[in-house]
Amino acid sequence: MIDRRTVTQAIGLGAAAAALPVGAGTNAAAAPGGRTAFAPLKRIRAGLLDIGYAETGPPHGPVVLCLHGWPYDIHSFTEVAPLLSEAGYRVIVPYLRGHGTTAFLSPKTVRNAQQSAVALDVIALMDALKIPEAVLAGFDWGSRTAGVVAALWPQRVKALVPVSGYLITHLPSQRNPLPPKAEHTWWYQYYFATDRGRTALETRQNRHDLCRLVWEEASPTWNFDDAAFERTAAAFDNPDYAAIVVHN
Repeated sequence: MIDRRTVTQAIGLGAAAAALPVGAGTNAAAAPGGRTAFAPLKRIRAGLLDIGYAETGPPHGPVVLCLHGWPYDIHSFTEVAPLLSEAGYRVIVPYLRGHGTTAFLSPKTVRNAQQSAVALDVIALMDALKIPEAVLAGFDWGSRTAGVVAALWPQRVKALVPVSGYLITHLPSQRNPLPPKAEHTWWYQYYFATDRGRTALETRQNRHDLCRLVWEEASPTWNFDDAAFERTAAAFDNPDYAAIVVHN
């Protein structure tokens, strides 16, 4: 799980960046006896979306935005958020586009999942909530999104806490093959590039089982239980989930 103490320390020091170890997985909700849910979620219209988000902590405290990755959701931060709120931070954890209760305002909007589009969602959310600047923390899609926001709107980012591997994707370099063993770990990207893979992602049971397999392969030492996965899997039933994941 995410090293919560390191997250808090990095934010407390106002670090410009911090590398946080990811060991047994990123969904902290699976910890025995740990917190497993947020208070009732909020919603707000922001840019192209009606964004569903969790919020905890003092309403006028310094803001921390926690951004989840794929195939995960806001429950990745159920243990992190209370620690930060207890330290005086206002913590906001949004569902990214295509996940959970976040919905497009118009059926005509292109289901675009380019990294800049997802980053613009974060800026729209901050504008809607009247947040001039925030600490951005995230992993996977979340860390990349935070990195893009920091690059394009640096005045909006007080500190950056990226977890797990990659930040802004350099598209030209993606044309170069990795060693075969490394390519194997990205099997689902090739799968989703086919009609068969897209259909699997659009089919509820296949989508459920596929995402669970990714959890198991990405974090082989993480002994999560069925309840932890099912809490997050509910976010994959968003009607735009398959389109957003495939486009990303």
